[in-house]
Amino acid sequence: MPLVLVVEDEPEIAEILEGYLRREGFRTERASDGRQALHLLRAAQPDLVLLDIMLPEMDGLEVLRRIRSNGNTPVILVTARTEDLDKLLGLELGADDYVTKPFSPREVVARVKAVLRRAMPPEGPRTLLRVGPLEIDSQKVVARVGAERLDLTPTEFRLLEALARTPGKAFTRAELLETALPESDALERVVDVHLKNLRRKLEQAGAGGLLETVRGVGYRLWVE
Repeated sequence: MPLVLVVEDEPEIAEILEGYLRREGFRTERASDGRQALHLLRAAQPDLVLLDIMLPEMDGLEVLRRIRSNGNTPVILVTARTEDLDKLLGLELGADDYVTKPFSPREVVARVKAVLRRAMPPEGPRTLLRVGPLEIDSQKVVARVGAERLDLTPTEFRLLEALARTPGKAFTRAELLETALPESDALERVVDVHLKNLRRKLEQAGAGGLLETVRGVGYRLWVE
């Protein structure tokens, strides 16, 4: 059973979320502030973190920064703020999705399931995709440039895999949302944030030229 770390300083909300998650078969741990969240992340090694932004001790965005500096545990942000800027900043820092308060607990559980599906290897025969120096192993959920493994979040991997299945094809943002993030109600510009992070990681591996922005359309993977 997957373990979800619920990071929420309002006890009533935390109890409701834990109750719904447990009824759906998840195990849960709870942290009420940012420092406790980081401690439990190391100690319990959850499969996913449900992370409130407004926390005592250390806010959720700083917790997310520290999570991403050490690994790719899937993270869903929970925020009472309605400004798109907060959501986009969280995604730029590496969050996989977000929900905004007030929310339906059932919606949160559905998002948890969706993000965990993105993080899990697919069933079936092993599939290897190759585009220039890039190799994607869909079965193991691993992408490499040459011998270097790319440190991707589940969402970044899904987007890269979608692009690599049809190299040279220019995908619109809407197509990428539908292909890689069908369970999310994220805005199309969220794709820009994820692909900005993906391009940076490809550049660090020496393959930044693979991911192209197609003016007026969207994005593609391209090899001369």
